[in-house]
Amino acid sequence: MRLLLGRVLLPALHQGTRRCSGGPPKEIRVRFAPSPTGFLHLGGLRTALYNYLFAKKHGGAFILRLEDTDRSRLVPGAAAAIEDMLEWAGIPPDESPRRGGPYGPYEQSQRLNLYHEATQALLESGAAYRCFCTLQRLELIKKEALRSRQTPRYDNRCRHLTSNQVKEKMAKNMPFVVRFQLPSGAHSFQDLVYGWTHHDVASVEGDPVILKGDGFPTYHLANVVDDYKMAVSHVLRGEEWLISTTKHLLLYQALGWHPPEYAHLPLLLNKDGSKLSKRQGDIFIQHFVQKGYLPDTLLDIITNCGSGFSGNQTGRTLPELIQQYNLQSISTHSALLDLEKLPEFSRVHLTRWIEGADTRAQLVAQLQTLLQEKFKDLIFDREYIERILVLRKGHLNILTDLLSPDYSYLWVRPAVHQEDLHGLSSEASDIGRLVVQILQNVRHDTSLDVLSKELKNHLQQLKTTKYSTSMKVLRLALSGRETGPSVAEMMLSLGVEESMIRVQKSLLS
Repeated sequence: MRLLLGRVLLPALHQGTRRCSGGPPKEIRVRFAPSPTGFLHLGGLRTALYNYLFAKKHGGAFILRLEDTDRSRLVPGAAAAIEDMLEWAGIPPDESPRRGGPYGPYEQSQRLNLYHEATQALLESGAAYRCFCTLQRLELIKKEALRSRQTPRYDNRCRHLTSNQVKEKMAKNMPFVVRFQLPSGAHSFQDLVYGWTHHDVASVEGDPVILKGDGFPTYHLANVVDDYKMAVSHVLRGEEWLISTTKHLLLYQALGWHPPEYAHLPLLLNKDGSKLSKRQGDIFIQHFVQKGYLPDTLLDIITNCGSGFSGNQTGRTLPELIQQYNLQSISTHSALLDLEKLPEFSRVHLTRWIEGADTRAQLVAQLQTLLQEKFKDLIFDREYIERILVLRKGHLNILTDLLSPDYSYLWVRPAVHQEDLHGLSSEASDIGRLVVQILQNVRHDTSLDVLSKELKNHLQQLKTTKYSTSMKVLRLALSGRETGPSVAEMMLSLGVEESMIRVQKSLLS
């Protein structure tokens, strides 16, 4: 099998991504294969999500594979953090370094023997060769090309070494890399998004390195070997890899392996068309987690700005994304991400979470944890927090809004000066007495509308103070602020007892 198609490479790859029509359909298996040289950002999350949706739409498997062969650029903690963020987003892999699986290991650094076997097969068939060119020579080739205003490319010098010359250099222990011999001529394949694509790779670049001097593979070899050995059926990845796919298909052909189908996804860009950059600190998923955004919010906004779904309405949940997902409807246009709309998306999803009993319970638990971190010595019961969430539904963008100074009165009794209250109205004490009478008669199940009407009916009896001014006085007495939610909502949030304490202390003492 090693020699099959090894020496003779076909001039075109028209069957490069089509499964054989005979026999039963193969299981859908897709993979997300990031490099742990950094943490997961919005672009990576979108690629992972599109793979996850495709797998779940067709009852297949979603694989996380870490491409960690560039040892010099690995970031400590990034590998674990990537899987953490996928789990947080609600799109956990079925197979991964953490979860294991039948095709492991799922880290390339632990699969070196597979790359060495493939490399040996390519060397024996003549589809690859050892290159002994020094870094100094390669640098001279590059400088000469740039001086001539040409694209730097390797000149394939070592391709023409005889077997005796190779043996002689090997006997001297000369360092080498292994290069794949690119055949000349245009090669075609059909991408599931971009359609038929044609590339004459050998006319624009030299033979690529597939195995480095340190024994680690380059991306070109590793992704081919891993996708084949892991039985990946479809490769959904960013369009930046479209130009390299011909090389990958030629490697499949040289190894005598049947390739997966390819679908290259258009890029996720900033709304001005510029590329998302890791220098933008706000594009990393951990940033949004720390800010208090919900997973559904991020999944919604990164799919809303692109194609692949029926319609682009706001507020879609993960089950709805799976149902509406259609790979064939993905266009080749880049998706423009407008993060200024994030608060709008977040408000929609937070409102839905508050409305659901199970999801509301999760929010209560999260807020309890946040409050405990901020107010070490204070304890807030679940019923109190839940009441606040229900009353503030539709007004909050993110859960952590409730930790802002605007809502500090909910957690800490404010210091209010009586002169400030009497400065607003000479009838401040009368306002206090009327409100205490109202609160003494409030039932535990009194609604916001009923309490609002009670306040209005009683406070309109005042001789010189307008109703709107009375509300300012009460709002200041309850919260220490002149702006904020309605007075009735503040009272229902704080509870009758706490509201009476604050009114009596600030207006009647």
